[in-house]
Amino acid sequence: MSNYAAVMPEVGRIEIAEVGEPTPGPRDAIVRIEAVGVCGSDTAYYTVGYIGDYVVDGPIILGHECAGEVIAVGPDVTRVRPGDRVAIEPGKPCRDCSECMAGRYHLCPSLVFLATPPYDGSLVQRMAIDERQLFPMPSDMSYEEGALCEPLSVGIWACHRAHLEPGDRVLVTGAGPVGLLAAQVARAFGAASVTVADMAPFRLDMARSLGFETEVAGEGTSRDVDVLLECSGAPTALADGLWRLRTNGRAAMVGMPKQDVTLALSRLNVNELTIGLVNRYAHTWPTAIDLVASGRVDVKSLVTHRFALDGTADALMLGKHVPDSVKAVITPQQRSS
Repeated sequence: MSNYAAVMPEVGRIEIAEVGEPTPGPRDAIVRIEAVGVCGSDTAYYTVGYIGDYVVDGPIILGHECAGEVIAVGPDVTRVRPGDRVAIEPGKPCRDCSECMAGRYHLCPSLVFLATPPYDGSLVQRMAIDERQLFPMPSDMSYEEGALCEPLSVGIWACHRAHLEPGDRVLVTGAGPVGLLAAQVARAFGAASVTVADMAPFRLDMARSLGFETEVAGEGTSRDVDVLLECSGAPTALADGLWRLRTNGRAAMVGMPKQDVTLALSRLNVNELTIGLVNRYAHTWPTAIDLVASGRVDVKSLVTHRFALDGTADALMLGKHVPDSVKAVITPQQRSS
């Protein structure tokens, strides 16, 4: 049986190629990948070939938002078994360094993260994954929902980094997938109010359909916000958003601007604000699965487009070609030709 993947042999080109059959290590499971969400990082690697210090140098398989079915297990696997439907955490830490031992495994200097050069990702029909990265899903959760536990985890971690508390008034800047998920997490965690800001009418409409107050980015004037979740990456969004925070306000910076950000710290320090940077997540998958399974977070409505494996190139460019889009999902088991 052939095992096909969407391989990027060079920047800007995808080809569907047969790859080797995965072999499980002692604690690995073989997972048939059923759904892969497209992230902005995938598009960046496809179009320009790098993100910060991570540079594509040779063929790579993209995709890290994923879920699938366990079809085989290594001899020492105890957490999953064949037939389990699993959401996949894409980072594999060393588990022995000081960061891992302190519980901050997402900061492990030896972290192997799917689709981050030089490591291949999940746009493949079958792959071997450490069992500790696999989280069984309830029977009524779809593979798409399982895959979107990854961007949902970013939203969960953003709320943790901002020390969000019940009763907080929250402003989310950026109504992309992570912004819309972070807003839902804030509400599920007990925020008294959540306002979502963006420039795009389509995305503001989606935020309203999810039950949020909205405003056009840059036009809000209130200065009574407890928590800012900056998810847009717009150059001035963090600086502008900090002025909206009350005394002792907290911010989490999720969106990564393409250039350095200038902050008026000499004027903002009198409010004693706290700014937390967000680098992925840790220990979030059980919470993500629970939020989705309980209905407190809706990830399904974010999926606006679906593609077969051989539509990967179109999926990667969806946001640039179709403004009224939010999230694309690829089904590796399907091929249109």
